Amino acid sequence: MTDDIAARPAAPDPVVRMRGAAAVVGGTRIWSDVSLDVQPGQFAAVLGPNGAGKSTLLKAILGLTPLAGGTVEVLGRRPGRRGAGIGYLPQRRAFDSSVRIRGLDVVRLGLDGARWGTPVPCLSRMVAPQRFADARRRLREVIELVGASDYADRPIGACSGGEQQRLLIAQALIRRPRLLLLDEPLDSLDVPSQAGISALIRDICRHEGVAVMMVAHDVNPILPYLDRLIYLARGAALSGTPAEVITGERLSALYGIAIEVLRDSTGGLVVVGQPDVPAAHEIPDPAPGRDR
Repeated sequence: MTDDIAARPAAPDPVVRMRGAAAVVGGTRIWSDVSLDVQPGQFAAVLGPNGAGKSTLLKAILGLTPLAGGTVEVLGRRPGRRGAGIGYLPQRRAFDSSVRIRGLDVVRLGLDGARWGTPVPCLSRMVAPQRFADARRRLREVIELVGASDYADRPIGACSGGEQQRLLIAQALIRRPRLLLLDEPLDSLDVPSQAGISALIRDICRHEGVAVMMVAHDVNPILPYLDRLIYLARGAALSGTPAEVITGERLSALYGIAIEVLRDSTGGLVVVGQPDVPAAHEIPDPAPGRDR
């Protein structure tokens, strides 16, 4: 028995670990006592009504919003120390049809968009031919990974909303991050496009071993693809697997209203009565002198 236990591989360290975390924005404590783990290769959704602090959670993981209490570790270190290991897609609106930059050039910005000036391919080819070849190979590899090969050469403004999102996910993936943070990538997409993007993200988690945390409004279109859920509401949080979290009793207690969880004809779960309204709450900050 002892030998069997010794032979088992050690469980991987979480990509994100929070313990008793609290966040304050504008003098108001947004959420408190948040504890969660996200493991390598897991697809986790961050859900809750408007104003519940979903984007604030991602910013705390990025190190952009200091915690008002508790701890967070990202890739084994304090937030902000593993920037190269994190891909981030912030909230955005669709590109206007007048935007003529090609989709593949938008993806390429994930490699060198932080440098001064616009990359000049012919100069890069002459100055650093091996680096240029590697970058070009990775560019095509990641475009193929997200299924965008057929339209990556088009102007991004001519692409549909779902196609634009695939290209932006490729941009966030191009440097091979271990953690991908997506802030409402399904916003304004129709239900089939939401399902397509969610299936893509699940496949990336499985095949690339990337952990993904995605902010979303509605759990129903994405629920079949998720490994973990993090619900934020009324200053509190509920985290776990779909089976642990998606129950009428637990969601009703979190939101403070009656919420039903039903099963459809295929056995899938459907959440009924989940509010999408501002999360009106104000938790006094017990330590007003702390960094906010």
